[in-house]
Amino acid sequence: MFDIGFSELLVVAIVALVVLGPERLPKAARFAGLWVRRARNQWDSVKQELERELQAEDIKRQMQDVRQSMQDTESELRASGEAARRQMQDVDDQGRVIADEVRGTPRATASMGEVRPTPETIALDPPSSAPAVLPGSSQAPATAGLPADAPAPANAKENTP
Repeated sequence: MFDIGFSELLVVAIVALVVLGPERLPKAARFAGLWVRRARNQWDSVKQELERELQAEDIKRQMQDVRQSMQDTESELRASGEAARRQMQDVDDQGRVIADEVRGTPRATASMGEVRPTPETIALDPPSSAPAVLPGSSQAPATAGLPADAPAPANAKENTP
C-alpha cells in the first residue's frame, strides 16, 4: 500500500528510539498500533457499507426486472385469455346455430337486427310439422312429437278407447 520496505521500517524504529527514549517508546508503539487498528476498522466499515449499498441497488434492480417481467407475463396472459374467451364464444355461438339447425328452428343473429327466439317462445310456438299433444288426447304418448307421416315406434301400443 505504501511501499515501505524492512530497511525503512528499521530506520524509523531507530529514530523513534533515539527521539522518544526507551521509557516512552513502548507507550508510543501501543498508541500508534491503536490508531492503525482504528483506521483499518474505519476503512473496513466504509468498505462494508459501500458493498451493502451496491448489493441493495443490485437487488432493487433485479426486483424491478422481475416486476417488469411479471407485468409483461400478466399482459400476455390477459391477452391470451381474452382471445380464448372470444374463441369459446365463437364456438358456443356456432354450436347454438348448429343445434338450432338440427332442431329445425332457424336462429337469427343479433348482428342482422332480427330477434332471437327465446326458450319461452319456442315452447309456446311449436314447429308446424309437430302436432300438438294435449292431455286427454287420443294420440299415444310414444308417438308424441313425431310428424304425422312418421311411422309409430315398434314398441308403441295402440290406444283403443
